[in-house]
Amino acid sequence: MKHPYEPLQDKCRTLRLAESAKELPNLLREAEAKGWTYHEFIHEFLSYEVNYRETKNTDKLMKWAEFPELLKLEDFRLEEQTAIGVKQLNVLKELTWVEEYFTLIMMGPTGVGKTHLSTALGVHAIEQGYQVSFISMDRLIYVLKTREYVAKSKARYKRIVKSDLIIIDDVMYMAYEPQEAHLFFQFIYELYDQAAFILTSNKGPGEWGKFLGDPTLTTAILDRLLHRSEILTFSEDQNSIRMKYRKALFTEQSVGS
Repeated sequence: MKHPYEPLQDKCRTLRLAESAKELPNLLREAEAKGWTYHEFIHEFLSYEVNYRETKNTDKLMKWAEFPELLKLEDFRLEEQTAIGVKQLNVLKELTWVEEYFTLIMMGPTGVGKTHLSTALGVHAIEQGYQVSFISMDRLIYVLKTREYVAKSKARYKRIVKSDLIIIDDVMYMAYEPQEAHLFFQFIYELYDQAAFILTSNKGPGEWGKFLGDPTLTTAILDRLLHRSEILTFSEDQNSIRMKYRKALFTEQSVGS
């Protein structure tokens, strides 16, 4: 024998409210126990569905972003670097720069927090409903070279070009072939005024020409990237945060014993 709420659940599923259909018995019991009005019940029912869909969408966007690890802004140690202060971080949190297609260039040596800050801003952007892609420059070049015949690269490329914010890690870490440099230029050219960028690099933009091997091409890339940009410089004198908080297998005592 069917319970009275089962036909309601069937109607929910017809309307593609599958999760709310599962939750309906609990909501009905709570409504009876608390004496909800019809208005209150409808509000709670629809709020449940909206919250579920938002959570599901956020989880999907986090998966698509392909962050190396999930890092939060609240865990970023402002006091241990000189590239950015509280005021500037609060401006970045507002994400108006994403809407305005700004480029943030984070420069500095390894281990000072560039990837942490860029990832944390990406996670924060997803939590606000933006689509984000995180990719190293080497991986991006591979995706650009193979997107026509490797299914995985094709899918990744489609997600990247649909993103509101594209984070490219380790830009100009190594020298690139002329064909690769042209693919990178084409990528930047196509997404100019369509997406915001965060680039992390241990080289300043003035040095990028050496790695792309074409001064004219480098100028064209920088012309687009630097049109609306902010450069955050992590000091060369800054100690590596990664080394400061590293975990050791052996203590000093155990080495000598």
